[in-house]
Amino acid sequence: MSKAQAARRVGILGGTFDPVHIGHLRSALEVAELMRLDELRLLPNARPPHRDTPQVSPQDRLAMVQNAVNGVDCLSVDDRELARDKPSYTIDTLESMRAELAGDDQLFLILGWDAFCGLPGWHRWEELLQHCHILVLQRPDADVEPPDELRNLLAARSESDPTAMSGPAGHISFVWQTPLAVSATQIRQLLASGKSVRFLVPDAVLAYIEAHDLYRASN
Repeated sequence: MSKAQAARRVGILGGTFDPVHIGHLRSALEVAELMRLDELRLLPNARPPHRDTPQVSPQDRLAMVQNAVNGVDCLSVDDRELARDKPSYTIDTLESMRAELAGDDQLFLILGWDAFCGLPGWHRWEELLQHCHILVLQRPDADVEPPDELRNLLAARSESDPTAMSGPAGHISFVWQTPLAVSATQIRQLLASGKSVRFLVPDAVLAYIEAHDLYRASN
């Protein structure tokens, strides 16, 4: 075996996961396979600065994600943002993760198109690419134009082939996906009205929701 250990490839997909569903998981798995990641970490947000407060507790959302990825080799859960008693800033998470990785390990931050277009409103957003590459999940029907700040960044840092991004950080590329037409909002509405969400969430997540009576109208 060579003394030089190969650089690891680690992806991060954050979200409220309120609840985690097959759309999140299918996207994660497709990216992990396309990019040949050693690990893709699902990262539940505690208090996302740009989103409404999640409907259920961080502990319940964490447990659902853990149940969802149990037994899937390349998917894991990272709970570091839930341990913070302040808003979940991505730059803090990246700095924390970088400190745990080897210098040449590749870190990929996975964002949806809408989140990517909102980057100029993020805390210390200009520093993100010092710590990671950014993979943007681009839908064929996305019709929002990126703001000027991002156009300049894309001109300087874009890589047409996501699998060709080299080095530990610094580039942006796009992964084309046709997402499953599933949303956490839709799932919460179905549950609140007493309807089934089977096949929209993994069976283990459905079992957890039912066992803890989550998202019911009385909650």
